[in-house]
Amino acid sequence: MQPMIDRIGGEPQVQLLVNHFYDLIETLPQGKTIMEMHQKGHGLAHVRPEQFNFLCGFFGGRRYYHELHGHMNLREIHAHVEIRKQDAEDWLAVMDRAMVETNVAEKERGEIMAIFRRAALMLVNVN
Repeated sequence: MQPMIDRIGGEPQVQLLVNHFYDLIETLPQGKTIMEMHQKGHGLAHVRPEQFNFLCGFFGGRRYYHELHGHMNLREIHAHVEIRKQDAEDWLAVMDRAMVETNVAEKERGEIMAIFRRAALMLVNVN
């Protein structure tokens, strides 16, 4: 089977998805807390390319994030951030919408969202 990155349209699609996702984060009510988290850190200018780098490898393509940082450990990446279950649910809702609006096919979107759901809920570290 082809890697997910190829099934969804390659790096151009990942870039489109990441940019649209963060455009939504900046404008939707569900993005407010996530925006605040990023503004406490390096900001969205930093997170957009890092998300692209991570997702390329996550989807089975070139592991840019690993090349730059030596790992792709989600818990380590987010260890400095307080994440509540609602934050994870908001992230998932916005990502699902971004995938719909950037025309990720339903089959691939379902597979991706199942993995993202497990990963997002694993990162919850505050009640």
